[in-house]
Amino acid sequence: MLERSGFALVCILTACLQVAAAASPPSAREVQKIGERCWADVTVLADDAMEGRRAGTPGHRRAAEFVAEQFRKARLTPGGEGGYLQPVKLDSRVVNEAGSSLVLVSEAGRTPLVLGEDAVIMMRGNFAPKVEASMVFVGDGLRLPQYNVDDFAGLDLKGKVVVSFASAPPHIPGSAAAHFGSAAERWKGYRAAGAIGMVLIPDPDNMDVPWERAVLRRFEPSMTLRDAAEDPYAGQQVWIQFNPKSLAKLLEGTGHRAEDLLALLKTDGAIPRFDLKVSLSAVIDVKSESTVSENVVGILRGSDPALRDETVVISAHLDHLGVAREGEDRVFNGAMDNASGIAVLMQMARELGKRKAPKRSIVFVAVTAEEMGLLGSRAYVADAAAKQQRIVANLNTDMFLPLFPMRHVMVFGLEESDLGDDIQAVAAELGIGVQPDPQPQRNRFIRSDQYSFIRKGIPALATKVGFAAGSPEAEFEKQWTATRYHAVGDDLSQPVDLGAIGMYENVLRRLAVRVANRAQAPKWRESSVFSQLAR
Repeated sequence: MLERSGFALVCILTACLQVAAAASPPSAREVQKIGERCWADVTVLADDAMEGRRAGTPGHRRAAEFVAEQFRKARLTPGGEGGYLQPVKLDSRVVNEAGSSLVLVSEAGRTPLVLGEDAVIMMRGNFAPKVEASMVFVGDGLRLPQYNVDDFAGLDLKGKVVVSFASAPPHIPGSAAAHFGSAAERWKGYRAAGAIGMVLIPDPDNMDVPWERAVLRRFEPSMTLRDAAEDPYAGQQVWIQFNPKSLAKLLEGTGHRAEDLLALLKTDGAIPRFDLKVSLSAVIDVKSESTVSENVVGILRGSDPALRDETVVISAHLDHLGVAREGEDRVFNGAMDNASGIAVLMQMARELGKRKAPKRSIVFVAVTAEEMGLLGSRAYVADAAAKQQRIVANLNTDMFLPLFPMRHVMVFGLEESDLGDDIQAVAAELGIGVQPDPQPQRNRFIRSDQYSFIRKGIPALATKVGFAAGSPEAEFEKQWTATRYHAVGDDLSQPVDLGAIGMYENVLRRLAVRVANRAQAPKWRESSVFSQLAR
């Protein structure tokens, strides 16, 4: 009895020490060591040999196989088809601009638009080879009675192309504005009102990438899911992204000035809505082909028989932009976007594999084709639903930007679900601050893979290294976005804070374990617009 009691006491003491160690902040050396290990993986994933990891390419396949091997070494259970890889079937599309045209037609004649300079034909939706239609300008282009917004009131959209700013009135909460302002949600409303297409005009003050740089990628392939159960752009014949600097061409003959309408985006004032005096004549010539890319899925099985069938999904996207058609340096290495996130994903798997598994299962998913419209995560969520898998939460990391020491964690979705309580508790353990999205008008809560889970009613968070408003760090992040985001400069030569990588991994790992061990599954707050999606 004494020996048994002594053994039991040792077990209890060991368990207590493990809990205490988990709750206490890591040492600076531990954080630095994890950062160094993660950066070593980034150097592999962001090497020129991976050729920018564009979905469906041999470079992406090599990267996927590297991640799969790390999952194997971490002793995760394979979650793909016959292994760690989950094939994602895609259609790849490229616009042939030589055989395509956009023309504004009025009583005064025909005004050709310059593709790339005035407008870009988008291939993430559906298209018809030829479109002839009237156009109507609808301001922010939203119909949200719960916020007293109806930009369609008094207008006939049937058979027309809707022209709107890709914006929302400032009084709409940031996450709701991001969700309802997404292209898919916009099209749902436009289609219901009878429209056949849309022209979206970005807010020039909230463009992450300047128009002149963004349009250089229009010759690269766009992709859609092949055989998808849900088509968010059903009924669409044309989708055009329009340069705000060319807005005056659309307003010809209406009596409205482009500068006046753009100025209203900075206020909560009503934006005029009216029929345009020009109609659209579009010819769209597209080359399409089928391809396959890969998600990488590994599972850490939960320890509680009653909860292990519930899963917490940790996601990050593996793909990037591939290789540019021209230029001295043509490889989009994507070190920050998002080799860094994948490196943290793999390190979390290694660290958690050393410990007793939490109660719920944790699924690690390196998804493909995020850059093409969150396609890999959409495919993963659809497959999980078909297999009746019970996903209770998603924690996503994308371009978390370890550019300076981590004193704050920035959280997208902080106020939307009770996952916000979990991240607050983890941050308190580590002695760092928590901040919501300081720039909700950039719509980042719906711009990465967490949105695929959110749309299915699954509570989710996305996180980054935070910074104080007006600080040197804030300026550094702004300059990085302007010069390196979706540019070849996002490579291995840029400055990086290894301690911030290590601290970020610690935050996400502790958060994952905390959520996986919760007595009750996470839930949306009743005040959240996303609570309706879960019903």
